[in-house]
Amino acid sequence: MMNKTMNENTATIPWWKRVGWLVVIWSASVLGLFLVASLFRLLMTAAGMKPE
Repeated sequence: MMNKTMNENTATIPWWKRVGWLVVIWSASVLGLFLVASLFRLLMTAAGMKPE
């Protein structure tokens, strides 16, 4: 039948796919944080603030 529970569904997914998604999501969040931090640094430099 088409009615599978969540446990049956996740049991069929290979572990390497789960780890792959974890790595992809983690990498995207790190990249997003880097972009936001770079934008703030650019704006602060444009406003005349310099790191000492």
